[in-house]
Amino acid sequence: MKNMNKKIASSTTAFVCVVLSSLHSSSVYGLSSIQAGALAARGNSQPVNLFGSMGIFTIISNTMLFIVGALSVLMLIIGGLRYVVSGGNASSVAGAKNTVLYAIVGLIVALLAYAAINFVLTALA
Repeated sequence: MKNMNKKIASSTTAFVCVVLSSLHSSSVYGLSSIQAGALAARGNSQPVNLFGSMGIFTIISNTMLFIVGALSVLMLIIGGLRYVVSGGNASSVAGAKNTVLYAIVGLIVALLAYAAINFVLTALA
């Protein structure tokens, strides 16, 4: 038990040190941690504009939103078809309703994630 407590304490201490050093480095250079990490990961041969309207992060987030939106619409159609062909069977109707419900929830979560990503990307641009 003592060894486990020592491991937890040392892990916690290491985590706090890493967080404090990242906060210190971001305040020293005037960059947020995300900006500093993106600039460090960019390298010399990468385009300068990672966050702008044609930046790689924006392209990736738009592509992922399109994929999630398409899958959500597809699941809405499948749920609707399952509801139509359920024939009044209670378990089939419940499964179809759950499919439609989860597809709508997934679409809402995707839209909220898209809004959050765009907010962050415009703040970093």
